[in-house]
Amino acid sequence: MSTTLSRRSVLKGSLVLAFALSGARAFGQKASASKLPRDLARNSQLDAWLRISADGVVTLKTGKVELGQGILTALGQICADELDIDLSRLEIISGNTTLSPNQGTTAGSMSTSEGGMAVRYAAAEVRSVLVAMAGKQLGAPVSRLRVQDGTVTDPSSKRSVTYWSLIGGQELKREATGSVSPKPASARRYVGRSIPRRDLPPKVTGEAIFVQDLRPKSLVHGRVVRPPSYGAALVEADTAAVTSMPGVLKVVRDGNFLAVIAAKEWQAIRAADRLARSAQWREKAALPVDPYGWLQEQPTEDTLIQDSARKGGPAPARTLEASYRRPYQMHGSLGPSCAVAEWNGEVLTVHTHSQSVFDTCEAIAKMLGLPNEKVQGQHMNGAGCYGHNGADDAAADAALLARALPGRAVRVQWSRQDEHTWEPYGPAMVTKVRAGVDSRGNVLDWAYELWSTSHGMRPGGNPGNLLAGQSLVTPFLVPIPKNGGPPNYAADRNAIPLYAFPGQKVTTHFVTATPVRTSSHRGLGAYANVFSIESFMDELAHSARVDPIEYRLRQLRDERAKAVITRAAKRFGWSSFSREPQRGRGVGFARYKNVASYCAVCLEVLVDPQSHAIRVVRAVLAADAGEVVNPDGLVNQLEGGLIQSLSWSLKEAVQYDAHRILSRDWSTYPILTFSEVPSVEVELIDRPGEPFLGAGEAAQGPTAAALANAVFDATGSRVRELPLTPQRLASVKRG
Repeated sequence: MSTTLSRRSVLKGSLVLAFALSGARAFGQKASASKLPRDLARNSQLDAWLRISADGVVTLKTGKVELGQGILTALGQICADELDIDLSRLEIISGNTTLSPNQGTTAGSMSTSEGGMAVRYAAAEVRSVLVAMAGKQLGAPVSRLRVQDGTVTDPSSKRSVTYWSLIGGQELKREATGSVSPKPASARRYVGRSIPRRDLPPKVTGEAIFVQDLRPKSLVHGRVVRPPSYGAALVEADTAAVTSMPGVLKVVRDGNFLAVIAAKEWQAIRAADRLARSAQWREKAALPVDPYGWLQEQPTEDTLIQDSARKGGPAPARTLEASYRRPYQMHGSLGPSCAVAEWNGEVLTVHTHSQSVFDTCEAIAKMLGLPNEKVQGQHMNGAGCYGHNGADDAAADAALLARALPGRAVRVQWSRQDEHTWEPYGPAMVTKVRAGVDSRGNVLDWAYELWSTSHGMRPGGNPGNLLAGQSLVTPFLVPIPKNGGPPNYAADRNAIPLYAFPGQKVTTHFVTATPVRTSSHRGLGAYANVFSIESFMDELAHSARVDPIEYRLRQLRDERAKAVITRAAKRFGWSSFSREPQRGRGVGFARYKNVASYCAVCLEVLVDPQSHAIRVVRAVLAADAGEVVNPDGLVNQLEGGLIQSLSWSLKEAVQYDAHRILSRDWSTYPILTFSEVPSVEVELIDRPGEPFLGAGEAAQGPTAAALANAVFDATGSRVRELPLTPQRLASVKRG
C-alpha cells in the first residue's frame, strides 16, 4: 500500500504572529460572526473549546468522538497549529456531556469539515486574545511578537510571557467573533503531516481503554433477555427461580423489558439463560420475505429532488433503463455493544461508545423521567462500525438496570446473537434509472427513482428510538421516520448525479413503514445510489462502445472530479491493462454527498469460470478531500471504506423469514476475511488552503460500482443486485 502526496512548505521554529483580536492582519479565509463554522456558532463561548492550565497543559474540548477514524489526532493537529503549541502539550477531552461542546452526532464525514473548522477558528481567536494580552504586558505591538510553544516573545526587548502565566486556570469569558482568520497553509506546522495517532498505542499494547474493559469498584453485571422476534410480547417468565440463583442481585421486568443483574459476569450469563428458557412470548409474522417487492408496494412520500428539463434539442436516439437492488446489511461490529451506567440517587452516569452521546443521554433522561442535566455521558472506545449499531441501546439497557440498583455500576454486555439480531440495519433499497442518449451515446435525459425506508433512526433525544424505551410497560412510540433533506440527504444521498446531463429528474419514494429495524449505516443511501448510477454509466459506456473512463470524463464539467478519475486510472494502468479470460477491470466514481470528497476506485478482479467465485486482486483509489490534515489517517479511512464496501458487496445480506432474523452469527452472516483483502493503493490530491472535505464514507459507493463493472468486464454478466455472490453471478445471463 502506498501514497502519493503533494508537497507543502512547512514553517519551522518560531512563527511571526500578526493576529490581533481586532483582526489587524488577516490570512486565509475570514469568518464574520454571522458566518462562524456551524459547530462554533452553536457553542460560541471560547471556554467551551479550550482551557489553559497554570501548569502549561492545554486542553482541547470536543464533542466529536474517536471511532477509530483518527479524528482526535487530526483535531489536535489543527488546534496545535493555530495556538502555536507543541502537540505534546495538548490534552483532549472528547464526548463528555458536561465538559465538551455539544457538536451533535459524530457521523456523516463531518468531524473534520465542521468540527475541524470550529477548532481552527476557536483556536485562532484564543491565540489572538492571548497575544493581545501579551502585547499589553510586554509593552510591545502585536506585529512584533513571536510565539513558540505558547511562549510569546518580544525580540526587541527579549522579554517573554507564556500563555499559562497570562490566563492559567482562568476563563477567557469571551464569545467567538469570527474576526480572526486562521493561518495560511504555508504557516502550519502539523497540518499536512502524518502525525502518529494518539489513540493507537494503548490499543496496540492492550490497555484497558475500551468501554468493554471498564471495571469500576462497584461493578455488577447485567444481561437483557431479548424477544425471539420483532413485535413479540412477553407473556410470562419464572423470575422467582432466577432470583434465587447464586450471585443474582435483581431480576428486572418492565413490560417486555426483561433482565437480570448479578455480582459476576458468568452468574449474569447463566441467570439470563435460565430466564430466557422460562420466558414465553407471543409472536406474530411481521417480516416481508421479498423486501424489494414490499418496498414498491407500500404507500410512499414522494419528493422530486431534482427536476431540470432539457432545453430543446433533438429527441434521444434511443433509451436504456435498468433497476438495481441493495439488501438489508449489518454494521457487523466485531465486538458486541456494551455500556456501564451508575445511578447515585441524584445523577446517572453513562459510559458508552455511542456516536451520539449527547442525544442518547437526552433520550435516556426522557425514558427515565429525569432532567437532561441528571444524565451525564462519557464516550469511550468501542468496537468500530461507523453507523447506528447497538451502542445506544446498550446504554439505555444499562441505565434502566442502574436505576433499579442504585449505588452500583451496572455493565451491560450484548451477546453476538443480540448484536446481529437487534442492531439497526442498513435499509434495503430499490432503484430504477432510465436514460435517453444521443447518437454518440451521451446522456440527454436522465430519470432516476429510488425506494427506501429510513436511514435515520438514531436516538435523537427520543426514547422511542431505543429498544428499551419501546419495551416498557408504558412504551414510548417509535417516531414516524423522516427522510433527510438537501444538501446531504439520507435515502437519496448521492441520488443526484454529478454528471452534466442536460435533462435530469430524480424522485425519492420514501417508505415510512419499518418492518425491519433500520437506521444509519455507513454512507446512508449513497452506497446504493452510487452503485446504481455508476453501474448504469458503465452500461451506457459499453452500449456506446466507448471506454468507461472516457465516457465519464466527457460528461463531467467539474475539473476536480475529472482529476480523481484520471489519477486513479493512471495509477491503475487503465490504458495498458492486459485482457485475459475471466479477468476484468472496473471503475466507479462519486463526490460524496455531492459536496464532500471526490473519490474514484479502479478494481481488478478474477472470476473462477466453474465456481463463479470473485476474487478482487488489486484496488487503486484516488481521492480529493480538500486540505489534508493527516495523510496517513486519511489513507486509513479510504482503505478501510474500500475494504468494508468489498465485504458488503461480495458477501453481506441479512437473512430472515416471515417470523425471525436468521443471521445470528458469523456463519449466517459471513464477512470478508483477511485472506480475501486485495492490495490497495491510495493516491491523495492534497489542496492546502481549500476547505476540509469529509472522506470517511467516500469510498463505499464507488467501490461497489467498480466491483460490478469489473465483474461485467471479466464475464460479460451484469449483476444488478448486491451482494455479488457466486450463486447470483451464476444465475445472471451474459450481455
